[in-house]
Amino acid sequence: MPSPARRVAQAIDALRHGWAITFENGPTILPIETAIASATQAGQILISSARAATLKLGNQINGTKPDTPVLIRASEPFTLAEAFTIADPALDLQNPLKGPYKAEHLKWQKEAETAMRLANLAGVLPAFLVEPSDAGEAVPLSSNDISDWVNFSDLFIATRAHLPIAADKTAEIIAFRSVNDTREHVALIVGKQSGDFVPLVRLHSECLTGDIMGSLKCDCGPQLDTALRAMAQEANTGGWGVLVYLRQEGRGIGLINKLRAYQLQDQGFDTVEANERLGLPNENRDFAVAAKMLKLLGTTKVRLLTNNPLKVNSLQEAGVEVSERIAHQLPSNKHNERYLSTKRDKSGHLLD
Repeated sequence: MPSPARRVAQAIDALRHGWAITFENGPTILPIETAIASATQAGQILISSARAATLKLGNQINGTKPDTPVLIRASEPFTLAEAFTIADPALDLQNPLKGPYKAEHLKWQKEAETAMRLANLAGVLPAFLVEPSDAGEAVPLSSNDISDWVNFSDLFIATRAHLPIAADKTAEIIAFRSVNDTREHVALIVGKQSGDFVPLVRLHSECLTGDIMGSLKCDCGPQLDTALRAMAQEANTGGWGVLVYLRQEGRGIGLINKLRAYQLQDQGFDTVEANERLGLPNENRDFAVAAKMLKLLGTTKVRLLTNNPLKVNSLQEAGVEVSERIAHQLPSNKHNERYLSTKRDKSGHLLD
């Protein structure tokens, strides 16, 4: 029998491919977003509590915890096309008339919560057809399999190389790998590493739109460039810096879901509200991996470039001392003013 870790890996792979998974003590479920069995139907759909609240279904089951997934039924079985308009809130304006739906008692809560977690790990919408017809062979797993899935103790340095960059021609890039994480995080050392100086460190989460395309909707690209220049200045005076580049796009919800959140922002929702409507957490990054990366580089004390207290606290809880927090605020523009004020007002970022 496959190990729990292998079963979880196979389940994540199944969700990304649009295949069904089946629980030991629960139902067979099919991811609505990626499902390839277009003719399939199901009498019930499992959705996140946040999505249920948007559809005004969250209060139909008395005594249910606020974050418990919700099982819904309609008068007729759901087709995959109908289910997709329920799963994706970015389509609500195009499909305003839905229902009526009835929320039903959930007898397999632990399995449902595991399904939401797996959707998160797979980067797909947290919505499933339950006991679908013609779903094909399902990948089996237990809800207990996922308990120790995210574990960075197996993180290791895969390779390293000299990488001259505009800010520092002597920079070195280090790539990290983990058995339980398909994302390959990297660190960039700017200047010459030395135990005589506390390095200037930036934890930067991947942002394709900001880092590469120059998006004005966020401040990621300018923050990245400014951090590298600041580290280069440190190197010029004998110090050094580390850019920890985390492959956690969209604060951990993934690129496609981030773009869905952008659609919702265009409809008037702020960045936190958009994630909530998608049924996704506002902050889904795990900075424990950054702490582990720094430790593998032999660094346990840093000066941190950040406006986010969560990064400071996360590093210190993981055993990396933050001797100084250095503000990293840059001028706003008309496209990201609301985004930055939302980070300040709802996410606790230290911005003026």
